Amino acid sequence: MTTATAPSWIRDAICWQVYPLGFCGAPRQREDLTGEGYGGADGENVVHRLPRLHGWLDHLVGLGANVLLLNPIFDSVSHGYDTLDHRRLDPRLGDEGDVDALIAACHERGIRVVLDGVFNHVSDRHPVARRAIAAGPGTEEGARIRWSEGSPYGFEGNDDLIELNLADAVVQDRVVEIMGHWLERGADGWRLDAMYAAGAEAWASILERVRAAHPEAWILGEVIHGDYPAFAASSGADSITQYELWKAIWSGLHDQNLFELAHALGRHQEFLDAEGGTHPLTFLGNHDTTRIATQLTDGRDLAAAYALLALLPGIPAVYAGDEFGAAALKEDRAGGDDAIRPWFPGSPDEVVSAATSADSAPGGPHHLALLKPDAWERILEVHQRLFSLRRREPWLATASVHVDEDSLENTWAQIVLAPRDEDGSDGEAPAPLTLVLNLGDEARPAPGEVLDAVSGADMLDGVGPSAPGMVPAHGVAVVR
Repeated sequence: MTTATAPSWIRDAICWQVYPLGFCGAPRQREDLTGEGYGGADGENVVHRLPRLHGWLDHLVGLGANVLLLNPIFDSVSHGYDTLDHRRLDPRLGDEGDVDALIAACHERGIRVVLDGVFNHVSDRHPVARRAIAAGPGTEEGARIRWSEGSPYGFEGNDDLIELNLADAVVQDRVVEIMGHWLERGADGWRLDAMYAAGAEAWASILERVRAAHPEAWILGEVIHGDYPAFAASSGADSITQYELWKAIWSGLHDQNLFELAHALGRHQEFLDAEGGTHPLTFLGNHDTTRIATQLTDGRDLAAAYALLALLPGIPAVYAGDEFGAAALKEDRAGGDDAIRPWFPGSPDEVVSAATSADSAPGGPHHLALLKPDAWERILEVHQRLFSLRRREPWLATASVHVDEDSLENTWAQIVLAPRDEDGSDGEAPAPLTLVLNLGDEARPAPGEVLDAVSGADMLDGVGPSAPGMVPAHGVAVVR
């Protein structure tokens, strides 16, 4: 079991997650992958799309975030998770100079940059996969990948995604080298895609070596099910994706069943208390899930979802577009992720015009869609206000959380957030806060002094704020 210390900067981390290939308008498929080779000579087929992100960095800061969490940017066949070369930027996005420029622009603004490490599997066209398949199982080259009954093991049944053998010493050396290469170029951390597939033990020795050379690098592991803290502690990851809480938030709000949410918050607290569970990544959606604005039938209840993301302990991540009320459905079919990975205009000021024009480039990603275009500024303001509250109360990142069971109803919950002992070590401990959720159709008196309140109806339709001292219908109040 590892004993690594998480980098100090992640305590205050708030992420803005971007799927660059879609965001920057890259075509879904590479057009230069022909014959035995791919990509051509250096500079050939390169289109400098990554700089589009520069127009959004001030927006990231204005939102209250300080981490740019990127999905795949490396040389790949199509969606980025079918990697061809981890040392080369996907030519649909640009070249290494574009990566350097983006990292520099982020660091100038105090933004950390986290890259997506797709090391569990590679494209079947990747040179390592091709050599292993040609050599076959039981050979030195063949040992670089996983096999199933004599056939290459495809990730989650996808024959074009060949799983690497992360227990192989040569593969481990390569992964350590690549992670170190980009950390030395200025990246601040890694999201490890499908970390659950190879298991904690396979990652432990890799991350031990990376951590020794780069102790301030943040390691975020994608894990869907299971004992998150135990996986983090055994593998050496600092953070794990909190999918249990994600599911409970959208499901509990959709079904008006806050008992489900309360149960998940109890589990969340257990994770926070366990070794390895201190810094989970919390989120309302990502590049693999239906947008939260589409999940919730009553859009007014988005106010509760946004408040939970902003104020619950952990490291929150906003999936780009959610802060404007982006809407999209993930479908279980080929191309079913396209709608949730749309292209964005060059700046936030163009969001509504881009969404209402419904333009999609031939062969490129879908256009951005908004739940209610005329509400985008109010939805953004709610995000900014809630994250500003989190910034003013930094102890929320590691707070303890429990639900007042005596007052719990299907449509009403009082979630008590309290500082831990260490938050008062330099003086008087901060006073706890209570986040009150009201999914009902009537405003109700708040159980204390209201520091801030969000009315879902006002957020969507501009009907005006709630009455003082009240928890608005389909809204929230933060009480002290």
